[in-house]
Amino acid sequence: MTISQNSVRILEITDAQEGQRIDNFLLKHLKNVPKSHIYRLLRSGQVRVNSGRKKPTYKLAAGDKLRIPPVRVESQDQTVVPDSVIHSLTQAILYEDKNILAINKPSGIAVHGGSGLRFGVIEAFRQMRPAESLELVHRLDRETSGILILSKNRTSLTQIHDLFRRDNSDKSIEHLEKTYLALVCGQWQHGNHTVNAALSKIKQGGEHRMVVDDSGLHAISHFEAIEIFADTSLMRITIETGRMHQIRAHALHCGHPIAGDTRYGDKQCNKSLRSMGLKRLFLHAQRLHLPLTPPQTITAELTPELKDFLKILK
Repeated sequence: MTISQNSVRILEITDAQEGQRIDNFLLKHLKNVPKSHIYRLLRSGQVRVNSGRKKPTYKLAAGDKLRIPPVRVESQDQTVVPDSVIHSLTQAILYEDKNILAINKPSGIAVHGGSGLRFGVIEAFRQMRPAESLELVHRLDRETSGILILSKNRTSLTQIHDLFRRDNSDKSIEHLEKTYLALVCGQWQHGNHTVNAALSKIKQGGEHRMVVDDSGLHAISHFEAIEIFADTSLMRITIETGRMHQIRAHALHCGHPIAGDTRYGDKQCNKSLRSMGLKRLFLHAQRLHLPLTPPQTITAELTPELKDFLKILK
């Protein structure tokens, strides 16, 4: 069904919206309007800022008057996030201030919808808080639990994105620190070990996965054994870069894949651990240090099912 928005709208850009490119702002604001149509509106001058034409790369400023012409929107059934998910995420909130919201993301919930998923964390919080300008600051794999940060305004989003992109080779400044807990298959034999191995994305068996490849993207992970069991090892892993599936690919590269990993893992190890009660990937984002002013350090305890499984191993 097609819905017409028949009147011209004038929006005043707020402080929280400042700094966004106008094309990106329109793509978010005009849901279900094809991208090609949005760029056509910009090229033809039907979208204007302070009565003037702007290129798609123009960055909006607070106080700008944005003219949006009548558009035809292909309506889609609105996804309603189940109450059970809303309750779970409400209980998962770790920290909140005027700039950010931090949660201990449960395993099994994606950070956003897409690829066959109707919703994720960001859609759930936008349903819960429709008046707020919430955006994902970073991502976690669907199977991974732990700290996930959402921004509440454009300024904090840009500031923390800059921290994630900062070159860690400059030791004269403080850096963002991301620490994970993971159970790996086998008894760890490498001591405190740094993996400096570039990663490339390939498609294999219909799935995307990362492989160690000298021509790939720079990736560094630091592994430290916390406790070694009969057939597994509990590890603390700090990463300097945030590549897709980085820890999972680097753990496999070390010969110790993450327990419960159906994409990079060891089938026999996973089968054995599943019979003992491990039903998920044992990877948890435990600590995130943000060198802001003032600095913030957020921690998330292991989820109950992972704590209970460690008791079985001891």
